[in-house]
Amino acid sequence: MTVEAAGMITAGAAALVAGVAVLRPRFLAASGAERILVLGPLAYAIALAIFAAEHFTDARDLAGGVPKWVPGHLFWAYFVGAAWMAAAISFVIWRYVRWSAPLTALMLLLIVFTIDLPNLTRHFDDRLFWVLTFRETGFAAGAMVLGGSMWPAGNPWGAALRRAGRGIVGAVMIFYAVEHFLHPRHVVGVPLEKLTPAWVPAPVILAWIVGIALLAGGIGLFFRPTVRIAAAGAGTVLLFITIFYYGPNLVSEFHSNPVEGLNYVGDTLMFAGTVLLAGLDADPAPAEHAARPSLVGKRPAAV
Repeated sequence: MTVEAAGMITAGAAALVAGVAVLRPRFLAASGAERILVLGPLAYAIALAIFAAEHFTDARDLAGGVPKWVPGHLFWAYFVGAAWMAAAISFVIWRYVRWSAPLTALMLLLIVFTIDLPNLTRHFDDRLFWVLTFRETGFAAGAMVLGGSMWPAGNPWGAALRRAGRGIVGAVMIFYAVEHFLHPRHVVGVPLEKLTPAWVPAPVILAWIVGIALLAGGIGLFFRPTVRIAAAGAGTVLLFITIFYYGPNLVSEFHSNPVEGLNYVGDTLMFAGTVLLAGLDADPAPAEHAARPSLVGKRPAAV
């Protein structure tokens, strides 16, 4: 096992163990769909920890992705790794999330604006370019919802973050659903260029099932009464895909390319976390208002 793979596994496992211990009270206090939604920050944090470890152990290679006009490429590779690890710790211990989540969203959006969008004219017809651009944008939107859910009740900035982030996540889900329908032979979840492994039965049917879940969930995020169930349903599908699709794929390819397998696990887990985050602190319908407590606990009214 390479140092890079070992570091990614160790970081992800540590975030999982610590996160489960801290999450337990919030999980037990929730009920129904909310018990699924409360897993969102943990799933997101585990993925961030995996990617942070990758930045620390393979900084020289990742530094090549920094724009040429930015000085200190190696510094930025380590800096992003440190940022991801700090955010992962914040989400796991459930401290300072009000600030760490928006900053995580800002970092991801900076990546979109400095790396992805400058290449728009060269890769406009490249399917993978759009998949990756929507991926980073969607991940940023999930962090926006998380950050907005931590602001005081009635605060207009918190409400704006939640609504904007939720809308972006919904749009990304719909776009990915269409990608699943058009390219059913490619991997599911985040529809990247890798073809479905040969051991997966009925890959086209699986792609359509995941595509339908993403389409229904993405549409559901735009309607207040269905936000929670849409996020919980689609997020659950993605969690199952992470465990039962990319988990075995990681095992089967562990001796040949473990880092790639870990990246697919982290990628899909972060997408699952993003979708679950989109359901956090959704404005309940009037009949639900008294019956549904906030997943993030009591928050004081804005002054």
